Amino acid sequence: MVTELTGRACAKINLFLRVTGRRGDGYHELDSVFLPISLADEIRLEIRAADESSVTVNCNLPELARSRNNLAARAAHSFMKEFDLVADVSIGLEKRIPVGAGLGGGSSDAATTLCMMAAAARLTDDESAGRLRRLALSLGADVPFFLDPQPSRVTGIGERIAAIEGVPVIPIVIAVPPFEVSTAAIFRALEPTAWSGAAPADHIASILRGDISADVMVNDLAAVAIARFPEIRRLKGLLEDSGARAAQMSGSGGAVFGVFDSLDEAAAAAIKIRKRAPFATVLAATTLNDESDDELA
Repeated sequence: MVTELTGRACAKINLFLRVTGRRGDGYHELDSVFLPISLADEIRLEIRAADESSVTVNCNLPELARSRNNLAARAAHSFMKEFDLVADVSIGLEKRIPVGAGLGGGSSDAATTLCMMAAAARLTDDESAGRLRRLALSLGADVPFFLDPQPSRVTGIGERIAAIEGVPVIPIVIAVPPFEVSTAAIFRALEPTAWSGAAPADHIASILRGDISADVMVNDLAAVAIARFPEIRRLKGLLEDSGARAAQMSGSGGAVFGVFDSLDEAAAAAIKIRKRAPFATVLAATTLNDESDDELA
């Protein structure tokens, strides 16, 4: 018997990302607003009964399928170990979210795989949900958010997630340089003097009004990443020159995003930026909220 499931693993942007401290184990504590966006990977699972657990990955990026750090594969292995299941799991992964760009693609793939595995195993009780959240956090700080991606205030190292209701849909353009940025390296280079602390309450109120300005879109990691990769600054400038209300880096980079007043303006800006920066991947998209469908923009 074969169980087949399909799912979509959406990307996210950090509308702001502020560092509030550092724990004794070296992990930084953050204050951030995570917004899921319409850009997404496609995942297909085939689960078969087996005598020994195994996981295989087929991906449109062959190097990702071969990687031992593939988070979707790690999620499947970890799920079977946690819930004492034995199966042959085949993962078909269509990558559309740029890798290593601060958009959460790997974390989203992992969380979506966990949710699909839980659905296949019919694990719907509260105890299983708690174990799934702990398992998600063990795979990465951003993974818990993607178990139920919706506009959220995220604090701690990513484990404290509070949904924010009423965030409007925001048209955006994402520009991604042709290289991966190491999250660990950026955090290691961040000095405490660059920590901006928790966001003031009026910034959350501005977000709920749809009044997204550069003052709101703080990213404490941006200066460190830009110092290492000047291309990030160039793409941010191109977004601003192309009509973005404000632009900022997402996560630890290197993706940058700009906020626009309409999807038509975003689409026109994306065309313009592609011509001026042919080295970059440039996409028009929207953020998602509880009322959004999940079709790609």
